[in-house]
Amino acid sequence: MTTGSNKQQWLVQVPGQPDSPVDTFTLSAWAKTKVIQPDTQVTDTETNRTFAASQIPGVFSDKEYIIALLFSIFLGYLGIDRFYMGQVGMGIGKLLTGGGCGVWWLIDIILIATRSSNDSAGRPLK
Repeated sequence: MTTGSNKQQWLVQVPGQPDSPVDTFTLSAWAKTKVIQPDTQVTDTETNRTFAASQIPGVFSDKEYIIALLFSIFLGYLGIDRFYMGQVGMGIGKLLTGGGCGVWWLIDIILIATRSSNDSAGRPLK
């Protein structure tokens, strides 16, 4: 596998999309719009090797969805979920306000549970 160069071409079978090679930037955009999931199979056009989309650098976050969800449920009022996802400023805000008196805490649990929250680089959690 290459180091995540945008010149790398991948074949992905996505309903409603043509079966033509796409670059890593397109894979990243599809991940953000939920066209592909972390377990979507992608094939390297050069080596013909197949990988899960979460293994392609820069497409999905290196942060795990389930860990973020557990942090949010049990320690979200302290902002630990936001610190884990690299969102330090929001983590400090939650820490100082007790999770926004519980409201922000609940909203974050819902956002993470529905996979609507991203890491600090804007990539979806894997």
